[in-house]
Amino acid sequence: MSPLLSVSDLRVGFGRNPEANPIVRGVSFDVEAGETLAIVGESGSGKSVTALSINRLVDFGGGRIVGGSIRLKRADNSILDLTEASEAQLTKIRGGEIGMIFQEPMTSLNPVLTIGTQIEESFRLHRGLTGSQAKAAAKDALDRVRIPDAARRLTYCPNQLSGGMLQRVMIATALACNPRLLIADEPTTALDVTVQAQIMALLAELKRETGMSMIFITHDIGLVAGIADKVMVMQAGEAVEQGELNQILDNPTHPYTQHLLHSVPHFAAGSAARTDFQRDESQAKPALKVDGLTVRFAVSGSFFCRTTGAVHAVEGVGFDLMPGETLAIVGESGSGKSTTARAILGLVKSTRGTFTTSGGKAADRTSAVQMVFQNPYASLNPRLRVDSILAEPVIAAGGRVSAETRERMAMLLKRVGLPENVLERYPHEFSGGQRQRLCIARALMLNPSVLVLDEAVSALDVSVQAQVLNLLIELQREYGLAYLFISHDMAVVERIAHRIAVLYAGQIVEIGDAASILSQPKHSYTRRLISAVPTVARRKEHFTLDTRQVPSLVRPLGFEPAAPEWRRFAPDHIALAEA
Repeated sequence: MSPLLSVSDLRVGFGRNPEANPIVRGVSFDVEAGETLAIVGESGSGKSVTALSINRLVDFGGGRIVGGSIRLKRADNSILDLTEASEAQLTKIRGGEIGMIFQEPMTSLNPVLTIGTQIEESFRLHRGLTGSQAKAAAKDALDRVRIPDAARRLTYCPNQLSGGMLQRVMIATALACNPRLLIADEPTTALDVTVQAQIMALLAELKRETGMSMIFITHDIGLVAGIADKVMVMQAGEAVEQGELNQILDNPTHPYTQHLLHSVPHFAAGSAARTDFQRDESQAKPALKVDGLTVRFAVSGSFFCRTTGAVHAVEGVGFDLMPGETLAIVGESGSGKSTTARAILGLVKSTRGTFTTSGGKAADRTSAVQMVFQNPYASLNPRLRVDSILAEPVIAAGGRVSAETRERMAMLLKRVGLPENVLERYPHEFSGGQRQRLCIARALMLNPSVLVLDEAVSALDVSVQAQVLNLLIELQREYGLAYLFISHDMAVVERIAHRIAVLYAGQIVEIGDAASILSQPKHSYTRRLISAVPTVARRKEHFTLDTRQVPSLVRPLGFEPAAPEWRRFAPDHIALAEA
């Protein structure tokens, strides 16, 4: 029997002369009915271009298929070569027979249309439903992906839903007409680990229910282990290795596959946590001390914009960060991680609480705490040269660019692995990893004692991520820096953290030694976070779908939470008591 999808010698090019320099070169693979193929590779490897070529969406992005065939076995058992299909045929196939989930739901959904309107479009186009029938079908689609209170959510616009909810809406839209093949292009990359686990469990459950085939595109080997039957590894537009899941993960033959598997941080439940730092609070002052930090945002009613309550974004957060130590703050979206960091830096006004550095009040010593942001593409001014970018913190602190300043620029560039001659170049001339190195060099210009790293490696490919993590560890040992490392990736946290603080609904629920927390979590939320981490060891594991939501942080005016009750489980491991 012929496979559901057969791609042979696919070549795709861009520009005025696409045949001259194809981006995808000679890729071939088959997908059987009910099978999941994972396509793995780093940015620029050609994964997404290959996926977009299958349903010919690459045509709308300036690309063109210049060779090869894409044969789809249709519902009536006829074979159609999609490279030769007309636009009318493709319109019926897109959504009807081949569904697609994109990486970023906020840019894939129309921000001015309701969720219901966008889901109904599939039913109107492929099934001819209208009016109340289309509305009922859209509600059933949301019920199918386990979105609570589906009828009300249909009236929401995308900005009213969380990232995890939006990705469920995308899945509901993609599966609206029961396609026989689903293409999922990095569907969980922008999601927290718990939401990611829910989406993966949902996809696995829907796949079992419908018997559909799936092409799953990712750079996360752990995710591949949990869902794939076969794996294809891509590098520089070519398929360098493909085979059964266990064969690829246990006995990779191509050097690039081996490199990918080696680069991915593997979660080891605390056994790989750092042990190169011992806290001795009697010998040194904390590089950063946070006590009772509380951040609340006013909520106004419609009547004369009267304040009716407040969002308790951060509630009573406190910790000590010693010189040379890394404290990781972990939790899902909305837990208060980034708000905590921004309040420490003065980017968000705190309601109450204090934070001091080893040199005094943080407010008086702004140079003591510097920040490295998540997206290196957005945090560097594209109009400024590297020398001007590195000079910014010096000028902002009231200094001037002197010969000594330029010497420090050259020294830091060399230290982060960039040549001195890049000073006259612009950000667009660097890769993502090089830009993040520039951001680290800029943060070190004022010789700070504390670096706040807000998801500083989450936007990078796995091999680049490993390089930047190693650089951060080297810089910490060399300069005695203290890191406040904010992340949702538990494998990365295990690689770099000495201590961990777990945030849930604006409060720390567990804090202490990294190895102790990761190997013996005491709070139910910490256990939930750790159980959601994908690993290579968990092959084809059945995950239970968890639809619990973070409780609302909106409280009435004057509300004050009860004092927390802590329980100690080890000298440096405490957790919030649970009812």
